[in-house]
Amino acid sequence: MLKRVFVAPDPGRTRLRFAARAVLGIGLAVVVCELTGQSLAGTVTGGLAALLALFTVTDTTVRGQAVTTALLPCVGLPVLAAAAELHEHPVARDLTFLAVVGAGVYVRRWGPRGHSLGVFAFMTFFVAQFLHATTDQLPRLYAAVALSVLTAATVRFGFWCYEHRLPPTAVPAPTAGRGLARVTTRQAVQATAGAGFALVVGQLVSGQRWYWAVGATWWIFVNTASRGETVVRGFRRVLGTVLGIALGLFVAVPVHGAPVPTAILVAACVFLIFYSAAVSYTWMMLSVTLLAELLYGLLGVLNPALLALRFAETGVGALGAVLAVLLVLPVTTHTTTDAWIQRALRCVHTCTAEAAARLAGSPTADPTGRVAELEQLLGRVRLSVAPLVHPLNPMLGRKRRARRVLALLDDCAREIRGLATVAADPEASHDARLAAACWRVESAVESLTDGDTTRLTTAAAGPPTEPALAHLHGLERALAELAEPLRARARSRLVGA
Repeated sequence: MLKRVFVAPDPGRTRLRFAARAVLGIGLAVVVCELTGQSLAGTVTGGLAALLALFTVTDTTVRGQAVTTALLPCVGLPVLAAAAELHEHPVARDLTFLAVVGAGVYVRRWGPRGHSLGVFAFMTFFVAQFLHATTDQLPRLYAAVALSVLTAATVRFGFWCYEHRLPPTAVPAPTAGRGLARVTTRQAVQATAGAGFALVVGQLVSGQRWYWAVGATWWIFVNTASRGETVVRGFRRVLGTVLGIALGLFVAVPVHGAPVPTAILVAACVFLIFYSAAVSYTWMMLSVTLLAELLYGLLGVLNPALLALRFAETGVGALGAVLAVLLVLPVTTHTTTDAWIQRALRCVHTCTAEAAARLAGSPTADPTGRVAELEQLLGRVRLSVAPLVHPLNPMLGRKRRARRVLALLDDCAREIRGLATVAADPEASHDARLAAACWRVESAVESLTDGDTTRLTTAAAGPPTEPALAHLHGLERALAELAEPLRARARSRLVGA
C-alpha cells in the first residue's frame, strides 16, 4: 500500500498540488472561522465545508468548477436547517436522512456537478448529527459554511488555480438508460436500502453514534458502479478504519486534543486524504479515521471505547452496503469493466495521436492532458477489476487474466508517458516512421474494441533508434498481447455476468 501511494505515477504532480492546495485552503478557512469568532462546532463545520468544496468538485472546466462551488451552500444550508429542525424528532429525522441518501445518489446521473451537490448535501446532514446541531446554532453555522466555501474558492480559483494551465479533462459520462436500467437509479435504491439497514442496526449498537454506520454505507457507494466494486470497497473501508483506529491509539489518544500537535496532525491527515484518494481507498480511509479521532480529541470525548464503537458502526455500514448490492437490484461487473477498458484503450490512441502531432510540429497538440485522462480511466479500470484481483477471489484463472490485463494497460500508460515526455522536448525531430507506427496503434485499438483481433500486427523487429519510436513499438507490443486475455472464449471471459 505504501508503494501504491508514494510511488504511483503523478503526471504533472497533479496529486501533489491537489493535496497541498487542500491544506492551504482548509487551513485558511479554519483561520477565517476563528477570526470571526466561531465556536468549535462552527469551525469544524467550516473546515468540512472547505474540504468538500476542494475535494468533491470535479467539473471538466474551471468555469464549471466555480459554478458548482457557488451552488454548494444553496444545497447544503437547507439540508442543515432540516437536520437542526428535526433534531428532537427521531422518526422524521431518520426518514429525511434516508431521503437525502437516495437523492444524493440519484443526482449522479447529471455528472460531476450532481455528484458534488449530492455529497455536500449528505455530509451537511451528517455533520449536523456529528455536532448535535440545533436551530439556535443555525445562524453561526450558516456563516461558517458560507465563509469557508468562499475562502476555499478564493484559494482554488484565485491564489492557486493550476487547472488554468491544463486542458479540460474528459470525465466519462454516466451509463445511459431509462428507469431501473440506469445504474444511478439502481444505486439510489441500493444506497437507500443499505442506509436504512445501517440506520436501524446502528441505533441498536449506539443511540448516539448511529450516523457513523450510515456514513460508512454512503461512502462505500461513492465512485462504484457494480456489486463487485462495492463489496471490495466495503472491505477496504473496514481495513482502512481498523488501521486508522490502531494508529489513533498511538497518535490521537496521547495528543488528547492539544491544539498545536492536533493542528499539525490534522494538516497531515488532510494532505494524505487528498494525495491518496486517487490511488488507495484504504489509505484514504486510514487518514479519514485518524482525522475524525483528532476532531473528537478536540471535542474532549476521545477514548478507546469510542474507537471500538467506531469500528463496530463501520462494520454495520459495510454490511448494509454489501447486502444491498447483492440483494437489491444488483448491477453486474462485466458490462462496467468492459466499458472502462474500452475507454482506456481509446484514450491510448488519442494520446498517441496528440504526441505524434506535437512531434510533427503542431503548436496546438499537447498530450499532457490526455495522459492525465488516461491515468483517471486506468484508475476506474482498477476499481472495476478489483474484485477479480482481490486475494480472497477463488477464481484463479480469471484472477491471473485480470492481473495480466492490468499489467499490460500499465505498460501502455508507461509508454504513453514516455512518448509524451519525448514530444515535450522542443528539439525532438519528426521521424517519417512515426506515422506508420501511430496508424498501427490506431488499428490495434480498433481491433481490441470491436473484437476482431485478426487485424492486430506487431512492430518491426530490431530496436528503434528514435526514443519516440521505441515507446510506440512498446505500445504496439502491449496492445497485441492484450488480445489474448481480453478476447478469450465466452465461457472463460475476464469477468462473469
